[in-house]
Amino acid sequence: MTDRTENHSGNAAVLPLAFELPAPDISAWRAGNTGTEGVWQFDSGQPGRHAMISALVHGNELCGAWALKGLLEAGVRPERGMLTLAFCNLDAFDRFDASSHDASRFTDEDLNRQWLDERIGAGNTSERRRAAALRPFVAQADWLLDIHSMHEPSAPLLLTGIQPRNRELARVMRSPEHIVVDAGHKDGVRMRDYGRFGLPDGEGGDTRSLLIECGFHGDLASRNVAQDQCVRFLEQSGVLDGYTLSRQLPGWRRPDAPRQWALEVTGPVIATSSAFRFVAPFTGLEVFEQAGTVIGDNDGVPVVTPYDDCVLVMPSVRQARAGVTVVRYATRQPL
Repeated sequence: MTDRTENHSGNAAVLPLAFELPAPDISAWRAGNTGTEGVWQFDSGQPGRHAMISALVHGNELCGAWALKGLLEAGVRPERGMLTLAFCNLDAFDRFDASSHDASRFTDEDLNRQWLDERIGAGNTSERRRAAALRPFVAQADWLLDIHSMHEPSAPLLLTGIQPRNRELARVMRSPEHIVVDAGHKDGVRMRDYGRFGLPDGEGGDTRSLLIECGFHGDLASRNVAQDQCVRFLEQSGVLDGYTLSRQLPGWRRPDAPRQWALEVTGPVIATSSAFRFVAPFTGLEVFEQAGTVIGDNDGVPVVTPYDDCVLVMPSVRQARAGVTVVRYATRQPL
C-alpha cells in the first residue's frame, strides 16, 4: 500500500508523452564570450565565489537552456565574484526533435557519466571532447548548479550527493520539497561530483554542487522550476543579492516548499532486459509501508521493497534494457 498513486507511463506499454515545452532559440548566445562555444563568463572584479550554472548536459533537457537564455537576456551580472553560464551538449541539442526527444539525449554517450580525467583524456567520443572543453570552467567554479529534467512526469528533485554541505545548501534554498541524497551513478561520474565537488566535507573547501531535476522534459512547468532554482542558487552563492535578482528576474522565484524531505538512496533496481514491468502506474515518491511489497517484475523475478517505509525515486521503463536502472529505493525523513 502506498501513500501516493498517480498515472505513470512506465507500465505495460510505454506511450509517447505530450511535449509542450518548445526548444529555445539560443543562436544569439551560442558563441559564448570565453573562446569555448556555449560558455559565458562574467567577472565582477570584486572578491567572492565563482558560481556556475550548467544546462543542456543532455540535449533533450530544455528547461535549463530556457533559464540560461533568460539570465543572458536579462543582462544578469555578478555583483561579487564570478558567474559562468554553460550550454553544455550543443551537438546533441542540435539534433533535438520533440517527436523523438530521447534520441537527442547525447551524441555518442552520456556526457554526465564522463567526469573522470581518464575518460575525458581519452577524447574518443563527442561527449568526452566536450567534457575536455568544459573541464577548465568546472574546475574553476566554487559553486555549481547543474540543471536537468526527467524522462517521466514527476515532482522536481534536487540531488545533493552525500556531502552534508550540499544537503545544507538545499535546506537554506527552501525548495524543492524533495531532496535526494545519493552517492552518484554506477555508470560513471557526474559533473556534480567532479574534482573538488566530489570531496568529503573538510576536504572540498567552500565548494557546493547540486543537480536539479525539474520535472518531465516537455512540461512547461519545468522551465519555471529551473528559473526558480537559478534565483535561489545565485542568492545563496552571494554573487547577487535577493533585491537585484527580484528586480532583474521578476516572477522567477516561486513560493517556498511547504516542507522538505531528505530521500536517502539506498540502492537501484537494475533491469535484466527490456521486459521489466512495474505492477502499478508509479510516478515516483510513493511510500510503501511494508518491506517485501512487490512493485515489479524483472524477467519473472518479483521485485520487492527491501525495508519498511520505502520510497520509489524516478521510476521509468522508457529506457529499460539489461543493465539500466529503472528505479531507486530511498528512505525518507524531514530535511
